Amino acid sequence: MSFVPSAWRLPIGVIVFCGCLIGIVSFGARAGFGLFLAPISTELGWGREIFALSIAIQNVVWGAAQPFAGMLADKYGSGRVLVLGALIYAGGVALMAYSSEPWQMHMTAGVVVGLGTAFASFMIVMATMARKVTPRWRTLVMGIATASGSIGQFTMVPLGQSFLKAYGWHTALLLLAAILLIVIPLASTVTGKGAPAPGMRDQTVREAFGEAFGHKSYNLLVAGFFVCGFHVAFILVHMPAYIADKGLPPETGATALAFVGLFNIVGSLGAGYVGGKFSKKYSLAAIYLLRSAAIALFVLLPVSTLTVYVFAAAMGLLWLSTVPLTSGLVAQFFGMRYMAMLFGVVFFSHQVGSFVGVWLGGRLYDAYGTYDVVWWLSVALGIAAAIVHLPIREAPAPRLAAAPA
Repeated sequence: MSFVPSAWRLPIGVIVFCGCLIGIVSFGARAGFGLFLAPISTELGWGREIFALSIAIQNVVWGAAQPFAGMLADKYGSGRVLVLGALIYAGGVALMAYSSEPWQMHMTAGVVVGLGTAFASFMIVMATMARKVTPRWRTLVMGIATASGSIGQFTMVPLGQSFLKAYGWHTALLLLAAILLIVIPLASTVTGKGAPAPGMRDQTVREAFGEAFGHKSYNLLVAGFFVCGFHVAFILVHMPAYIADKGLPPETGATALAFVGLFNIVGSLGAGYVGGKFSKKYSLAAIYLLRSAAIALFVLLPVSTLTVYVFAAAMGLLWLSTVPLTSGLVAQFFGMRYMAMLFGVVFFSHQVGSFVGVWLGGRLYDAYGTYDVVWWLSVALGIAAAIVHLPIREAPAPRLAAAPA
């Protein structure tokens, strides 16, 4: 079996390399926003809820815009969407540096960056890359695309911390905005539109949505991905501050986030491989249970540099390893025609979870002076997510199952 369909003439290595660079820059830039929570809140005299709410808004706007961005990429091509997203994203990050009022931060860090992230996200890249390979390799390629975001987290979070330490948060944001413009020239190589499977009538967008929301397993997948967003966003934004509250230096928090990114490279690639060989739903259930166990141990054990790094490594292995498995199920259910759009809907649930996790973390910390309630809520949600995935049927939708071989 060939790796690349014969109709595709651009070398797959070029697509994967440039797509991964986009993932590195796009995901990596926002992965370090948690480093800005304490310095911005302190300098501007805010409680932690204000900046946390801005990032929560960013997450939910990103999620709400992702199906629309995916639909445009499926219809008009990924390259144009990525360029538009890079311009909006970079502009929003730059404007964060001049946001001195809460409403301004909500608009720039929240709305503008959220929109830009949706249009320049690695989800667009992942769907495009998956179309360029045969079904046997799709989950692995999705794992590679996901791992690129982790490389960005591993490399750009320490870079952001260096910018913060050397220049302060204003200039650090401007430098990150400049780096995001790298996406524009790279987007010219990551192109392509969705197309119906050979021999099948093309669906309309309305028909695709109707089929998806009438599919029980898809709805369970949507529900479960909420928990992934809750976990990831809460830890990404609040863990550096939690670590600092325990008396460890800020560099420890930055290093911990970098560790998450580093170990997620292994986790994402491993999940991509496992998803092509074994049950995706059982793999997802195991990931959520292991997350709950790791979080419970982290909260129960005394916080030290060692326990922080071990927890970061464990969570890194489980971090975005859900993405290739979840997106692989979406492709298995419905095919590749509206892959970016339909995974965008699943991702919206992820971002609603992100909103709740980030905002609730700030809200409860300001109310009680501790993150303990949110940590234990994360444990309970992980167990619930594992249970939700068990009834999923790993089979194509009836429309595809009835198609001629």
